[in-house]
Amino acid sequence: MVTTRRRLRDRVPFGPWGPLGVAVDPVTWKAVPYFIVAPVVGTACFVGLGFALPLSMVLVLVWVGLPMLAVLILIWRGVAVVERRFLRWTLGVDIPDPYKTRPEGGLYAHLRWLFADLATWKDLGYLLLLCPLGLLEFVVVFGLWSLGLELLGLPLPMVLNGRDMTFWFIEVSTVPSAVVVMLFGVVALFASLYALRGAALAHAWVARALLGTDDRRFLLARNEDLRASRARGVNAAEAERRRIERDLHDGAQQRLLSVALDLGRAQAKFDDDPEQARILVESAAAGAKAAIGELRDLARGIYPAILTDRGLDAALSSLAARAPVRVEVTVEIADRPPAAVESIAYFVVAEALTNMAKYSRATEAQVRVRRAPDRVVVEVGDNGVGGAAVVPGGGLDGLADRAATIDGTLTVDSPPGGPTLIRAELPCVW
Repeated sequence: MVTTRRRLRDRVPFGPWGPLGVAVDPVTWKAVPYFIVAPVVGTACFVGLGFALPLSMVLVLVWVGLPMLAVLILIWRGVAVVERRFLRWTLGVDIPDPYKTRPEGGLYAHLRWLFADLATWKDLGYLLLLCPLGLLEFVVVFGLWSLGLELLGLPLPMVLNGRDMTFWFIEVSTVPSAVVVMLFGVVALFASLYALRGAALAHAWVARALLGTDDRRFLLARNEDLRASRARGVNAAEAERRRIERDLHDGAQQRLLSVALDLGRAQAKFDDDPEQARILVESAAAGAKAAIGELRDLARGIYPAILTDRGLDAALSSLAARAPVRVEVTVEIADRPPAAVESIAYFVVAEALTNMAKYSRATEAQVRVRRAPDRVVVEVGDNGVGGAAVVPGGGLDGLADRAATIDGTLTVDSPPGGPTLIRAELPCVW
């Protein structure tokens, strides 16, 4: 029972539950507008949906009702979205939109997206329930409130004019009876505040159940996503390890072997042919410099030293300087985020600029990194021909998996013939 009460109280971020705490808590008073507006919105939804929904379902028989029903669904979805925002502002209840992602297909896919999503019909159930629930909450909360104010004001005529007053079966004719009545009024006012809190908690529970996601289904889907992301991450790490091994074997290792051979030949010719030995030493020095350059490029691909030493702004400016077109870089972060977030942000920009140089035919690009309350947002845009997409096995797919390792997301908006915007949202605790 204690566990249930704690979970219910967690639905709304109220302060202390003592009488004084209830009276002075701003969250308590912030909930008042909701219980004034809820009956009006609930009644409007009940009347509107009660008329339009049966009518559209009947007209579906002649196909006219199908577009009418689709528009009606979009309307009540919009009302539900506004209701979630209003709940967050008044009751402090944060309910994310639970809808499935809009499909890329044609009309049939969009209709299936509208009609088959369980969240759509849970929205309908909530909006139909809002009328009786809102009216009940309004009567309980404001009925107690008005009773308390009336009991507090009832003795005033007797005190001011000496007249006896009667309220229902209560007769106020003496000072002691007036004090008792006023005490009952104070109790009723505090009871109305507790009723307000109780109604807010109960309403938050109903709203989370109908306007939110199914926690069990959400956790199962999240578990599958994390499992798939982890598997892709392991495969990507293995592929990266093989790439590094191949680059070392075919590049720096062969150059260093050539350097060793040139130095060995030069050592053998120091006495007999000093000029040839000098040429071999110069060749070995050039080979050593080339090997150092390849190792530096390889290390930069693993983790750039400039990112560790000077931070994200300098590292992204370095990427922009090496890009074939003009790149405008804006970093609006005062404090450095954690290393994992910095690394993923850097490689998102690096891969986006690489794809831009290869495929987009862009003439300019913009890189913007900004701080949000609980995340870092990375945006890379260009004015190219578009058409970029997250395809399995591609560079952007690898970045999406890399972002998913810290519960981040990567989205690509790149219509054919239009500009491209790659956006990564990376959770970050500052």
